[in-house]
Amino acid sequence: MQALELKIPPVVLVALFALAMWVVTPWLPALALPVGWRLILAGVFAAAGAAIALAGVLAFRRANTTVDPRVPEQSSSLVVRGIYRYSRNPMYVGFLLLLMAWAFYLTSVAALALLPLFVWYMNKFQIVPEERHLLQKFGNEYQAYCKSVRRWL
Repeated sequence: MQALELKIPPVVLVALFALAMWVVTPWLPALALPVGWRLILAGVFAAAGAAIALAGVLAFRRANTTVDPRVPEQSSSLVVRGIYRYSRNPMYVGFLLLLMAWAFYLTSVAALALLPLFVWYMNKFQIVPEERHLLQKFGNEYQAYCKSVRRWL
């Protein structure tokens, strides 16, 4: 399973999950949401997800460090300011919220059921390997950061 670590760019993974959510939508009954609520929930989650993910990207850009999570060894600095005071992985939180928005838009119980699988995959094949590299590179500073800021929220 280690062969999957840091291999699939998270943006591609989000697209794959979005496609899978669309495919499984007919498998279970739809959420009983009126069209107005469906669009409001989708819009709110999409806006929040995009804002949080963008805040993460901008914080990395300001710190002049890589945004590509497949190469954590290229990290030039440990980003702990801005949105990173609240989450160690705001880009992934943003992606999860975007997928939630998609599930609400689809009004799909089956699509919502795939979200824990996305979190599991991200933890196992993306976040934990990134954390190993960051701990090796930044040592005690990263360890202290992990104790003070949660992985997701």
